[in-house]
Amino acid sequence: MLKVFICGGSGYTGGELLRILSNHPEVIVAGVTSERSAGKSVSDLFPHLHKYSALRYEPLRSEEIIEKADLFFMALPHGESQAAVDFFYRNGKMVIDLSADYRLRDVKTYEKWYKAPHKFPATLKKAVFGLPEIYRNKIRRARLIANPGCYPTGAILGLLPALRNRMISISSIVVDSKSGTSGAGRKSDAALSYCEVNEGFKAYAVGTHRHTPEIEQELSLLSGKEISVNFTPHLLPVDRGILTAIYSPLIKRITANEAVKTYRNTYKKEPFVRVLEYGMYPNIKNVRGTNFCEIGLKVNERTNTLIVITAIDNLVKGASGQAVHNMNIMMGFEEKTALASLALFP
Repeated sequence: MLKVFICGGSGYTGGELLRILSNHPEVIVAGVTSERSAGKSVSDLFPHLHKYSALRYEPLRSEEIIEKADLFFMALPHGESQAAVDFFYRNGKMVIDLSADYRLRDVKTYEKWYKAPHKFPATLKKAVFGLPEIYRNKIRRARLIANPGCYPTGAILGLLPALRNRMISISSIVVDSKSGTSGAGRKSDAALSYCEVNEGFKAYAVGTHRHTPEIEQELSLLSGKEISVNFTPHLLPVDRGILTAIYSPLIKRITANEAVKTYRNTYKKEPFVRVLEYGMYPNIKNVRGTNFCEIGLKVNERTNTLIVITAIDNLVKGASGQAVHNMNIMMGFEEKTALASLALFP
C-alpha cells in the first residue's frame, strides 16, 4: 500500500483529495496537515468523510512527518509550498504540488506574476507539468509533479488538438472562462459571501490573472512558437465548475466533421476527455464531481473561426482529481483507479 500525506488538507482541494482517496484501493492516507484546524478531526470539517473521523489535522512540521509517507500532496497556497516541496523532494520523497510554485519553468516569469521570489530554482527544474494528456511519459518517471491550474487545464485541453494539427492561427487566441466560487478557495472574504455572489456575474483580473503565463507557456510549447492569449476569467454564482469558451481564426477552411474527427483522434486513448457530437456543448452540471473534461466544437464558417467550449470541475479535473490521476501514473496503478465513477458525494 502506498502511504500518502496531504499537506493543507482543510481547504476545498484537500477535502476533494480525501474524498477521492477514500475509494482508492492502493492508498492509505497516513496524515493530513492544517495550521488553523490542528487537533480537529477531518469529519469535523467535512462531515461526509466518515471514513476519516479518527484522522486529525496536525501542523506542517516537515522533519517530523517525512517518514510517515512515501508521497506528499501539497495543497497549500502559492508561496507556502516552495520550501516544503523542496525539502520532501531533496529527501527522496515523491511530491505532487497543487500550488502554482513549480508550474512556471522560468523563475523570472514566476516572480513577475506572483510578486515573490522563487527560492528553489534547482528543484523547479526537476518539476514535470502534470497534464497527463501531454506529459504522460514524463510523469511516469517523475518524482515531482506540478499539478496544473484549473483555468489552464480547460484552456490547454481545448486547444491541444488544434495546435498539434496546425488548424488555427496563433495570432489571435481568446480564452473566456467562467468559474464557480470554490476556485477562490475556502476562505473568509466578503467578495465571495453569498449576498455578494448570488444573482451576480462579473469578470475579474481582466488581462492580469496569474494563470495567464501558465496557459501561454504550455500553448507555446505545443506550437513551437511564442503564443500570447487574451484571457478573461469570470465569477459564476455556483459552487464549482469551469466553462471555457475559446476563439481562434482557422488557417484554412475545414468542415465540422473534420474538426470533430481531429479532436476525437487526438483524445481517442484519453480516459478523461470526451469530445461531444457536433452541435452539442458542455454543461458544468454534467462534469460536476468528476474528473472529466467535456469538449464541444463549432466551426463558424461566416468568420472562419474555430470555437471550442470546454467544461471541467475546477476541484477535480482542475485540481485534486488530476493530482490523483498523476499519482496513478507515477505509481503504475491503473489510471482510472478511484476516478472512473466519481460522484459528488459518496
